[in-house]
Parts: sequence; C-alpha cells; structure tokens
Amino acid sequence: MTAKPSLDPRRNAVRDTLAAAELKGRVDAAAFVDGAPAQIARAAVPLRREPAASAPFETEALFGETVRVFDTDNGWAWVQLDGDRYVGYVPANTLTNEIALATHRVKATGTFVYTEPDIKSPPVQHLSLNARLAVIESVDRFQRLATGGFAVSRHCAELTWCERDFVDVAERFLGTPYLWGGRTRIGLDCSALVQLSLMACGIGAPRDSDMQRDELGSAVDIPADFEGLQRGDLLFWPGHVGIMSDGVMLLHANAHHMLVVSEPLPEAAARIKSSSGGDIIAIRRLPGPAAQS
Repeated sequence: MTAKPSLDPRRNAVRDTLAAAELKGRVDAAAFVDGAPAQIARAAVPLRREPAASAPFETEALFGETVRVFDTDNGWAWVQLDGDRYVGYVPANTLTNEIALATHRVKATGTFVYTEPDIKSPPVQHLSLNARLAVIESVDRFQRLATGGFAVSRHCAELTWCERDFVDVAERFLGTPYLWGGRTRIGLDCSALVQLSLMACGIGAPRDSDMQRDELGSAVDIPADFEGLQRGDLLFWPGHVGIMSDGVMLLHANAHHMLVVSEPLPEAAARIKSSSGGDIIAIRRLPGPAAQS
C-alpha cells in the first residue's frame, strides 16, 4: 500500500483524530468535517500551535478575518484562516458566528474605533493595517461599522482599493517592535512585514518566509557583490526575509535590533552570517511599481 504524502500542517487542517473534509482521501484521520464559518471579533488574536495560553503563537488573525472552525474544546477553537490558510488554535471567545461581510479594510498602519463619530469619544478598539471592516454608512468624517463603533474615514479604504508600492507600505513600519508571530504595528516579524505590505497592494502572500521564497515572484541570481539588486527584491536567508528599499538598503524586521530597521545590505548580511544565520539562499523579484522605482 502506498503511503499518503504528508501535508504541511501549517496550511492543512489535519490531526490524527480530525481533518478538514477537503483533505479526505489525501490524509488519514478518524473523522473529517467541513468546518463552520466564523469571524475574528477582536483586534488581533494570536493563533497558537497548541490549545494553551503558554503555547507559542505562529501568527495573528486580524479583526474581521473569516475562519473555518473544525473543533471547539475546553475554550479553544481549532481553525483555519480563510485568507492565508494558516491553521491553529484561538480562544473560542474571540470568534463570532454573526459574520459581517467586509466592505472596507484599514489602510493606515493603525487606527481606532470610537464609540461615537467624534475623536473625543472614548476609543473602544485599536485596529491595524488590513483589518477588515463592514461599513454601514458614512457619518461626517467617520464610517459606522456593522460590528459597532465608528472608524475614521481617512483610515479606511474599500476592498477594491490598493496601494501601488508595497515597499512604501513596509517603510511605514520602521521602528515597529519585532514580535515572533506578530502581524500588527504593535509588533511583527520578518515575513509578516512582507505579507502585510503585499496585502495592502492587493497581492496575496503566504505567511512564512519559506513559503514566500517558494511562491512569490521569480528567482533572481544571487550576486556575489550585491550589485544589480532592485527596490522590492525579496532576500531570503534560512528562516528570514528582508526587502530591498533600493540597490543598497535592506528593510527588515529582525531579532538583532528587535525592530523593523533599514540598514546597508552588506552590513546586515555579514552580521546574519556571523550569527550562524548563513548566506543569502534566494532572491525573488515581483513585478510592479516597487521594482520599477
């Protein structure tokens, strides 16, 4: 009997006891379920490897993102994000079954939701770039949300509106603290910086750096002298990714500075290599304004 190929558990909902119905015939599991739709109801929710508050989290689900819930037990929901397909555990009380169809998203790096259409009213929530919003109507300089509260109109954009230059978006995060698994301006990691910036430009991107290396853009030869690199090129090391803001400067969230920084590529590459991060293993180039700037 031929063994079934193993699937990446980061993007495939499969456990020994349970798996997504779409995987039937591809994996072995005691039961298969379709999953129930739900929506993230908090500003940002850590998605963890295991159903425990002490477990590391791999990513964050942003407000308004939709998910499929495959199992709920002891206060934890095992879910798959509809956007980048990441799988993990979130507290069940961070989800709602009353799905508000998104019409807009947050286009600022961060914004507040207020109780009233007035900047002096108490803020009830802070939302980060790419959080999804269901707008009912415009009220003066605000958007009234189906989920309650008011968001500043200047910070919102219809889902069909996109930024033109993902590097410009990434540069807005300069100085943001580094946070493993983070996806907001409160804290993010190297691959989240890439994913969020591309999403703001309407470009879907996988969550982790190895996925981005394999799936984004086209391959570029690695020059020994770092010559010929362009704005928007993605540079990959084992477990790390950075964005070229021009032919010299590398923009990246990194655990050395514990920040999003811009620094000369030769300096960054030497430091990464000396700390056992190795050499650059791939360069990917995306078409578009960033590469042409």
